[in-house]
Amino acid sequence: MRIPVVPAVRRGLICVLSCVAVSAALPASAAPGVKERPRIPFTQRYHAVQHGGLVRAANSAVTCRRTAANLRAAVPCASARGGRGAAANHQYDMFYTDVDDDPNTFNSSRAELPLPKDARVTYARLYWGGNLRVGEQKPPKDNGRVLIAEPGGAYKEVLADSVIGHRTANGADAFQATADVTKLVASSGPGMYTVAQINVAMGRTTVGAWGGWTLVVAYANKGAPLRHLALWDGFETLAEGRRSFRVPLGRTRVPVGGSGRLGLVTYDGDRGITGDSIAFEPHPRRSVPLTEATTSGDAFDSTITEYGKERTRREPAHSNTLGYDSDVIDLSPALLHGASDTAVRLGAARDYLWLGALFLEADARG
Repeated sequence: MRIPVVPAVRRGLICVLSCVAVSAALPASAAPGVKERPRIPFTQRYHAVQHGGLVRAANSAVTCRRTAANLRAAVPCASARGGRGAAANHQYDMFYTDVDDDPNTFNSSRAELPLPKDARVTYARLYWGGNLRVGEQKPPKDNGRVLIAEPGGAYKEVLADSVIGHRTANGADAFQATADVTKLVASSGPGMYTVAQINVAMGRTTVGAWGGWTLVVAYANKGAPLRHLALWDGFETLAEGRRSFRVPLGRTRVPVGGSGRLGLVTYDGDRGITGDSIAFEPHPRRSVPLTEATTSGDAFDSTITEYGKERTRREPAHSNTLGYDSDVIDLSPALLHGASDTAVRLGAARDYLWLGALFLEADARG
């Protein structure tokens, strides 16, 4: 289905432009005037204690393409997409995913937002990012602009409402942008969301092409348990000289035997490059390793999963996203003795990682 561009979304507000479809290739002047920084410390974006939960939709923006060289690769492109073998983006000639039939978009992908029945959306935020430098160099002026279409709807322009993370390092030119889309998601509800025109580059280099998007949504539901719902974001890099990173989450009181989930958005985690790790600290000086990875010792392995499984619909639904992770991990093993002052520690012994967001859903004391 062709998805024309109509309303614009900026800072969560929807502005109807006109009944005439607007080209996806808007001029550079349409980009937001927000600043860019090479590093953005992680800070809490949202927190609520309510009967409800957190859900997310996510997908990647680039993948390997069917070329003669990719067919001759150690793991052919089709096998890599299917999750077979230790395939990483730098091993392939990469090209855009484009699931719509709109000639004005050069990349697009869809994913399901699985809101439960009778849920009321209380907050929604969209994250998008990737690598601007591969076989081509994308202009950073377009980092803060993306298109989104709600289930059955037309494309709306979304402009970043916060400082954009943008850093050139290790041969990559990486960025992440974000915007509040609460009104759009609250009025549209569950279903397949489409995101297009993420400013990522295609081609092949030793760094590789990668990029994608994640929509994080908090909801209230009278039938759900009382929970902490929290979201943090920033733009941090794990590379030479910095192989671990700790995010303090503050006081999060969880009862003994409580349950919870931790979500993370990271860029350029390569499958087969081991040494990545995630640990949760439920109490000071107590750390519990977490894992949902396809490969042992490879926490950031290019997947979009929940508890290690692909539980929601995506188009395309590649098991190996070749450089984009948006995973939800079971926190229950780390909450057996409850939680007080919490933190998350991420590690990368050999891989290069760009960290964008994390979100937490955990039982609260009644």
